[in-house]
Amino acid sequence: MVAEAHVETLVHSGAPAQTSAPPRWQNAGRLRRALVFIGVFGQSIAATWALRSVLPYRGDLWLERAILAVFFVLFSWISSGFWVALFGFVIRRLGGDRFSPSTWLAETSRSLPLARTALLVPIFHEDVERTFAGIRSTWRDLQRSGGADSFELFILSDSRNPQHWLREREAWHALRVELGMPPIHYRRRGVNLNRKTGNIGDFLRRWGRSFRYAIVMDADSVMSGETLVRLVRLMEASPRTGILQTRPRLINAASPHARVQQFSSSLYGPLFTDGLAALQLGDASFWGHNGIIRVDAFMKHCGLRRLRGHGFLSGSVLSHDFVEAAYMRKAGYEVWLDPELGGSYEEPPPTLDDELARDRRWAHGNLQHLWFLFRRGFAFAHRLAFINGIMSYLSAALWFTYLVLLTVELARFTLFPIEYFPEPHNLFPVWPQWHPQWAIRLAASTVFLLFTPKLLALIDLALDRARTRAMGGLPRVFLGVLIESLISVLLAPVRMNSHTLSVLITLFNVEVRWAGQNRTQESGWRQALVKHLPGALLAVAWSAFAYWLRPSFMLWALPVAIPLLLAGPVSVWLGRFRTGRRWREWGVLNTPEEQEAPVVVAELNAAPAVPHTAVDAFTDAVLHPRKNRLHVALARRRGNTAPRRARRAELVERCLTQGPQVLTRADQVWLLEDGEALATLHRKAWLCEAGSPWAPLLSALCQGPSESRDRS
Repeated sequence: MVAEAHVETLVHSGAPAQTSAPPRWQNAGRLRRALVFIGVFGQSIAATWALRSVLPYRGDLWLERAILAVFFVLFSWISSGFWVALFGFVIRRLGGDRFSPSTWLAETSRSLPLARTALLVPIFHEDVERTFAGIRSTWRDLQRSGGADSFELFILSDSRNPQHWLREREAWHALRVELGMPPIHYRRRGVNLNRKTGNIGDFLRRWGRSFRYAIVMDADSVMSGETLVRLVRLMEASPRTGILQTRPRLINAASPHARVQQFSSSLYGPLFTDGLAALQLGDASFWGHNGIIRVDAFMKHCGLRRLRGHGFLSGSVLSHDFVEAAYMRKAGYEVWLDPELGGSYEEPPPTLDDELARDRRWAHGNLQHLWFLFRRGFAFAHRLAFINGIMSYLSAALWFTYLVLLTVELARFTLFPIEYFPEPHNLFPVWPQWHPQWAIRLAASTVFLLFTPKLLALIDLALDRARTRAMGGLPRVFLGVLIESLISVLLAPVRMNSHTLSVLITLFNVEVRWAGQNRTQESGWRQALVKHLPGALLAVAWSAFAYWLRPSFMLWALPVAIPLLLAGPVSVWLGRFRTGRRWREWGVLNTPEEQEAPVVVAELNAAPAVPHTAVDAFTDAVLHPRKNRLHVALARRRGNTAPRRARRAELVERCLTQGPQVLTRADQVWLLEDGEALATLHRKAWLCEAGSPWAPLLSALCQGPSESRDRS
């Protein structure tokens, strides 16, 4: 009761309490970050000095200085990943981080009552069957946990195509009927401003004050009831915490591409996530889903205005989650990432092209973090998070720039005479030198930084027998690491090329296409070949130029050129569901969730397939008696004015006499949002004559649903 009273004081005062956090985490965070900074900076300086010794003119030319500057940034980026993994390994071998919320709040939170919590599922043109199967399994598991009475679930749709949102409504209604009419709500915004942030903001303005907490989920997320309850109790026990983020595990990888991501996340993810959590502590980032927010504090401090800059630094904030976490911390609340919280799952994109399309949106959003990087009041850790988000995509452009600079250096050294006096007013000549031993050492150090985290992850796994068995044993894990490494090396140039293009498109402020993510479709040959054709042409031109300079130079271009040439066929092969299922049967790239699926995941996969009707969603909404009554009841209430009556009569008559195919999308939406028009259409369509365009549609509907789709 004392803890509950403490929380009430926090909610009504609007300020974080000052006594509930574990002592000295801020000092521990500063010390840990300082150690990482020293390691990264020291390694990068040493590597850059070694590269300077490799270059012919020892960095005396402007071109070589540019090479050294770009290399320093890239090596720092690689080194930072190495140190995060090393920290994660040490933390895990020591038994966990004593500052983790699950550790220091375990006893305090266990018996606390639950506060009212909203589960938010924003959707936009998502796969309806998969989305509602996830909602169904999450809610059923929440009922089994005994905490469902404290939760309400809101499906927040931004779908514009009536073929989507009609199916969403019907799936929502069917789900409520199946589960006994629980508090699961559906709302579709009439005007979808500011994308996902606007959708969440619309909910908070309307209903946010009715809830103490909100847990945001993606369309492909599922969470166990035990985890949902635990999140609320941890927040109740820590009034200073504004956001608590879980680490979602990847599940249900159907294609080889998705299986590689799922395996990598399961094997390497714990090291990087534990390391990141240990370095950030209460200054962690929010990932936008599968995390809990304190609603009152979020509404007061995390509202994001449209950016007023120029080009891509204008408009709505796309990658909003990192910014919301920074504002929450700026207001005095703590933001935690807790890797020990299990029961949180999401699905990876099934194909390479889907991953790159998603990265196109993320690249634009992450580069917008430049607007916030030097703003006042943000914690240093969140500035580092902004840099990390920016470098996630800018690093690809820098790698591309680095390769171009090296190519120019080779061309200059080959085509032009040697400059013994590269700098003006220099009394002594500079003799170009070559030290192959330095080049070998530099390459070895880079490989060491890239592959040591994999080795540490294998050691960490081998020391955990239960986890090793869950992943199929060490021999299968070694095979998985080999396959994953080969595919990662093969896809690295493709990702570099695509991310570089994304950065350039962002810098030129080309509009981001906002669409639902594919989760169930394979890549087609034509689509893949067309998409990767520019990269293949670039590879041919680059290799030909290197061969023209000197045939031996082409050997250095092949590791980049060959993957770009093969990108189309490789992306198609990696996106084949049949191959992915075969790999799973063979135990290739296994994960613990596949060996023994958690209850919430097993229920998701066992969800019954939805039968497909023989007519489109609009026609179904007009003709099907039960569905028509549902959509009539949910139609917007509008004044029955004379212009509206005239518009209704014209559209109904045209639809009845010429058929639904003559209607534009705007016409369909108008009729669907007018209950009287929809009811009139239903009645008159069923009374149509044999020659009416509605007669064959009625016949098709009465024949029953088409064959159900196999979701697996």
